[in-house]
Amino acid sequence: MTTETFEFQVEARQLLQLMIHSVYSNKDVFLRELVSNASDALDKLRLEKLRDDSLDADVSDLHIELDIDKEARTLTVRDNGIGMSYDEVGRLIGTIARSGTAAFLEELKEAKDAAGAEGLIGQFGVGFYSGFMAADEVTLVTRRAGERQGTRWTSRGEATYTLERVDDAPQGTSVTLHLKPADPENQLHDYTAEWTIREIVKRYSDFITWPIRLVPEAKEGEGTPEPETLNSMKALWARSRDEVSDDEYHELYKHISHDWREPLETIRLQAEGTFEYQALLFVPSHAPHDLFTRDFKRGVQLYVKRVFIMDDCEALLPPYLRFVKGVVDAQDLSLNVSREILQQDRHIRMMQRRLTKKVLSTVKEFLAKDADRYRTFWREFGTALKEGLVTDSENRGAILAVSSFATTHSDDEPTTLAQYVERMKDGQDDIWFITGESRQSIENSPHMEAFRDKGIEVLLLTDAVDEVWVDAVGEYEGKKLRSVTKGEIDLDGEGGEKTGEEREKQAEEYAGLLGWMREQLDEDIKEVRLSTRLTVSPACVVSDAHDLTPALENMYRAMGQEVPRTKRILELNPGHPLVKGLHEAYRASEDRAELTESAELLHALAVLAEGGQPKDPARFVRLVADRLERTL
Repeated sequence: MTTETFEFQVEARQLLQLMIHSVYSNKDVFLRELVSNASDALDKLRLEKLRDDSLDADVSDLHIELDIDKEARTLTVRDNGIGMSYDEVGRLIGTIARSGTAAFLEELKEAKDAAGAEGLIGQFGVGFYSGFMAADEVTLVTRRAGERQGTRWTSRGEATYTLERVDDAPQGTSVTLHLKPADPENQLHDYTAEWTIREIVKRYSDFITWPIRLVPEAKEGEGTPEPETLNSMKALWARSRDEVSDDEYHELYKHISHDWREPLETIRLQAEGTFEYQALLFVPSHAPHDLFTRDFKRGVQLYVKRVFIMDDCEALLPPYLRFVKGVVDAQDLSLNVSREILQQDRHIRMMQRRLTKKVLSTVKEFLAKDADRYRTFWREFGTALKEGLVTDSENRGAILAVSSFATTHSDDEPTTLAQYVERMKDGQDDIWFITGESRQSIENSPHMEAFRDKGIEVLLLTDAVDEVWVDAVGEYEGKKLRSVTKGEIDLDGEGGEKTGEEREKQAEEYAGLLGWMREQLDEDIKEVRLSTRLTVSPACVVSDAHDLTPALENMYRAMGQEVPRTKRILELNPGHPLVKGLHEAYRASEDRAELTESAELLHALAVLAEGGQPKDPARFVRLVADRLERTL
């Protein structure tokens, strides 16, 4: 057969060199990854055979086999699973761009320790390449189930690899590692030693549901020995809690999630009665790098009567809990179930409701009994969980009860809405909040001045989803959620003195200026009025009570939705020298051409103060430069 030679893509070559030159301290993980790949191949074949009886494939004895050749110093990991075609080998093994290689390399550079680095192998789907940590050369022979011809892939992990079609390949995949010499100082063990292989399989892969068989070394005069099964193959979710150690749960989590850290919490659930199922869920301790990307794989593994059905069953948990990993094993579903059928199945909907409530009750326990774990959870997944305030009206109350937010009450400790309500001032009827890109920018916002002066606590919301959920929720325990940047605000009943008459007098006094400015800025604003929220700044722009905020408008436009531009309201601080001077100049002069520029500058300054941008930045710069020139 013709052998073709190909070059690795640049990023693949970089990755191989990093692995070969001992970036990872624990070389043993290569076997965990190869066994995990073999297990996935067996799952896929059994599922394919269930869906297609005509598939020409032997599924009578699906297993993983480990074969050691001490003389040749090779270790072979072999399975009789789904296998790969010639094109699939070239696409999946020859290149790894589909696995997010650039992101992998970036995370690798940022990994703070060796343990963190080694866990990235599985997380980014490049487990096959981990074999080069222990081998000078890797040979892969594979034949896809149902096809007659196989493929051989060979590489020394350098610039090139070869592909060759072969006729005598058995069904499945075998990966033969031509092992490097043992180097204990660099944690490179002797992988031709049976005890080493046994220990690694027991530690990492004992729960794999397929038999992992080791072909023992033949002893002189005893003939060919029988393969020995190394793993227990016991489904951890089906065993009682007393029979399973935390370490075993943690290894299952790492196998499922490809995460190197231990989970934050393990959740067990067993439902009995008319519809029986078992669930073993894990809350991670760290958010994956791609949690908020479109390609993030969410969902838990679905089994039916211990038979693997699918890897990422999205129907079992809502999108805002997409970070939860685990296994659900149902007793009464069809083995030939599809994702489309799952979306309509009432049993699946029942399971989703119960699993969701169980996860939320676990977070509630964190909040009540374990402040450290709650802080970790909220730091890593709070933003995702808040999406449920918009999309899950049934559990909105439960989500709101476990949500916490930064506030002006503390620089570093977040607060729940229940705690906020307890601290509300006498006479305060509303829960106040402000949204923005960062805590620093919104704390310094002009809109906050009166609240700061009167000591009224304000929620500081900096996540994009905060712009949406506050409108969806509306209130908490009868207290309205109100933005400090929207509508008219009267803080007289919330810690201030009544100044109604004074304000009416000021409004009459400034009526001419306000009306004139409204005419001059008509393209950009719909009203000019005096402010009760400003104490230091000369002006600010606010939205009407029921208008979209600029941030929300931009968010909708980014999603491709056409949103009409909303005119906003300009508020002036009558106590500021700049506003007083503008008022006096307006009253004293009939030629107001220069005042028009002043009004334009004042509006632009208000837009800048809230983090926006003037409509015409070049004109704004020109006007400011002209004014500065006159002062010199």
